[in-house]
Amino acid sequence: DVQLVESGGGSVQAGGSLRLSCATSGVTVACMAWFRQAPGKEREGVAGISVFGATYADSVKGRFTISKDNAKNTVYLQMDSLKPEDTGTYYCAYRGGSLCAPLDTGRFAYWGQGTQVTVS
Repeated sequence: DVQLVESGGGSVQAGGSLRLSCATSGVTVACMAWFRQAPGKEREGVAGISVFGATYADSVKGRFTISKDNAKNTVYLQMDSLKPEDTGTYYCAYRGGSLCAPLDTGRFAYWGQGTQVTVS
């Protein structure tokens, strides 16, 4: 079974940084991604990584970096220069296909429970 467990969320002031982690089990070579959902808004794709490289939403390009440590079965999202509009619940997601883009929720079958990020 696929399991995804996020950690690393918290509260930070604008301009600060956070690193989210997603511990995985049961995944094979595929696409791992991060999504976020702000209150009252739809869930949106933030970043994805696969053997073909990384892809980012325009709103986070140059500020967020997705990476993975295959030895630890963990995917990370380094978030720098955070803005209040980055506030939301961040979810790790997995799909069996190797192409991450487009980062649409319907293309991802497995989800973590989410971790809250608040930027003030």
